[in-house]
Amino acid sequence: MLHRLQPLIQPQLQRLTRPHALAWLGLALLTAVAVGGAGHWAERRELQTKTAELHQAAEVYSLALRGVAERYDYLPYAAARHPEVLALLAQPDLPERRQQVNRYFEDLRGRTDSAALYVMDLNGQAVAASNWATPSSFVGQSYRQRPYFEQASQGVRNTFYGVGLTTGAPGLFIAEPVRQQGVVKGVVAVKVGLDELSQAWAKVAAPVLLQDSRGIVFLSSEPDWLYRSSRPLSPEDLAWLARHEQYGPPQTQTYPALPWRLERAADQAEYRLHTRQGGSQGGRQRELLALDTPLPELGWTLTVSTDLAEVALARRQALALAALGAAVLLLAALGWQQRERRFAEQRQARQELELRVQERTRDLQLAHAFRKAMEDSLLVGMRARNREGRIIYVNPALCEMVGYRADELLGCLPPYPYWHPDELDRHQRDSEAALQGRAAPQGFESRIRHRDGHDVITMVYTAPLIDEQGQHLGWMSSVVDITAQRQAEQRQREQALQLQRSARLASLGEMASTLAHELNQPLMALSNFALAAQALARQGPPELLQSALGDIVAQARRAGEIVQRVRGLIRPQGGQHQACDLAQVVERVQGLLQAELAAAPLRLDRAALTALPPVRGDRLLLEQLLINLLQNALQATEHLPAARRAIELSAQVQGELMELCVADHGPGISAGLREQVFNPFFSTKADGLGLGLNICRTLVEAHGGQLGVRERSDGQPGAVFFFTLPLMHPPRVPSLEHAST
Repeated sequence: MLHRLQPLIQPQLQRLTRPHALAWLGLALLTAVAVGGAGHWAERRELQTKTAELHQAAEVYSLALRGVAERYDYLPYAAARHPEVLALLAQPDLPERRQQVNRYFEDLRGRTDSAALYVMDLNGQAVAASNWATPSSFVGQSYRQRPYFEQASQGVRNTFYGVGLTTGAPGLFIAEPVRQQGVVKGVVAVKVGLDELSQAWAKVAAPVLLQDSRGIVFLSSEPDWLYRSSRPLSPEDLAWLARHEQYGPPQTQTYPALPWRLERAADQAEYRLHTRQGGSQGGRQRELLALDTPLPELGWTLTVSTDLAEVALARRQALALAALGAAVLLLAALGWQQRERRFAEQRQARQELELRVQERTRDLQLAHAFRKAMEDSLLVGMRARNREGRIIYVNPALCEMVGYRADELLGCLPPYPYWHPDELDRHQRDSEAALQGRAAPQGFESRIRHRDGHDVITMVYTAPLIDEQGQHLGWMSSVVDITAQRQAEQRQREQALQLQRSARLASLGEMASTLAHELNQPLMALSNFALAAQALARQGPPELLQSALGDIVAQARRAGEIVQRVRGLIRPQGGQHQACDLAQVVERVQGLLQAELAAAPLRLDRAALTALPPVRGDRLLLEQLLINLLQNALQATEHLPAARRAIELSAQVQGELMELCVADHGPGISAGLREQVFNPFFSTKADGLGLGLNICRTLVEAHGGQLGVRERSDGQPGAVFFFTLPLMHPPRVPSLEHAST
């Protein structure tokens, strides 16, 4: 393959060794850059001019549209307040009043050059109109389904563009409610034709169009775009259009999509519009620069455009002029160089001949060295095969990758000596696919066997091998060694497994800390009750000793239940949820903390915990949760005066949940620490373990609720810890206890 490329590479190497050739190459590149820059500059300049003209045209067209609407804006307002109109709506059956209003509207239409002016009663029937004497008179016609009548009859002045129900001619309708003593008695409407505007638009070179709020084109300089939609219409939109017949009977309008293809830039209001103008079959393809201008007071969108053909023409002209100038300069420079070279050749003809021989020899040596260095420097293995699969070229990188010399590989047909013996079928399929031109362009992974026996993982990419005459000689493959990458991926997977084991050990340590924290309360109680039992054994009534021993047994059972519940927190089926009365749970907790509450002393207000529905939860875990929260509140208020040592318990139902609040009057918790206090081993107390609130959150989340802290709502200092629990409903599925059995 390389000896075929040598005739193409050698002349380039010869030129690159000549300083003058390098100078000419640099000059040619600079000339090409200058010519391209001139074309780009001309294109951008023309595009900026077109953009400025587009914005100016949008302003002019917008002013014209607003001028048409404002020109007739006063007409319905004035007519709605005319005494004769008010009198007609009060007595619509009097012919003389109807005739007076007909003639008044006829005279008003002639003076203002509007299309039509008419008044409707509250049933939508026209009782007088400016065209009363014409065959297409509005008098007696019903316009109840028209949107402008519906809104105006409700007291809202509005505008509406549509095709007339009576005349079939489109126009802009401006409707005004007729009020008498603040009550709507009828509707006055003026119809304004946009024929002059449409005729003016028909003469412009680039398309101009108007769309309504649904994207339907109702006025356009391009007739083929009328009543087409720029976006798909929903069934609700189509039903609304059919019901109100805005653009004619529903059987005559289908609102097909506009023949557009848009290219928008995120930071530009203008966009490129590709369309076929003059009909979808026989028209010509055009590329336009378009701009949308909203007209919110009318509910329309104005689209103006300009042809980009002039931009392309400006670029071509600039390129032609720049190329012509560059050609003149290059020809002049070339003539000057040829003249100087001819003089030099005449003086040094003999020396030039010797230099040419030396340069020829040096160029051949350089080409050979270049080819050899290129082959030796490649880290990617290269392999060329003819169309039959015979190896015709390998580079040193491939030989090093497979362990075979080039002379051992050249001329080999499949199966090749480096194919892995365990994957011969796969190698054969991949080879046949590559020789038939079906190799995956993204490459495929292949495991081969090195000559010394170790495996090599590679990625193989194959492309056609074409000679200088365009003939298909075979296939060239690049082979990349990815063994190290695969080994790194394996190490990464092993490290991930190690991290998972470390995480499990950390979870085990946290569970041990949780058990130590939670068992502290019943163990302290066991110790106190045991000391009391010893004292009662020496002296005291037997019934008190029996009570103390009973408390010891109860606390021992409580410690065992805590261990079981903590185990349940890490097992999905470990919960023992049942219906719990929060008032009874609080009463039980108050009894367990009676000594601490009396020693404080501290008042526990639980008057708000009455007539509450039961919640679903584990009674023992809920008791432990409240004990932790109340002990935190006790510690937060221990330095307060006796009058302020109080804890309020309250609850309220929120949908399917109940929220219970524990409020104290302590120093409170700053906003920056309200989330950190729930982290394991974080504590604001010098001797605290930082596990209490973390355990509380775990207990609440095990019940399907949430735990948080906030400020008091009454503005006093203190903190409010709140948590939610699900309400207990009649069971619709088997309980967890039944399911576990």
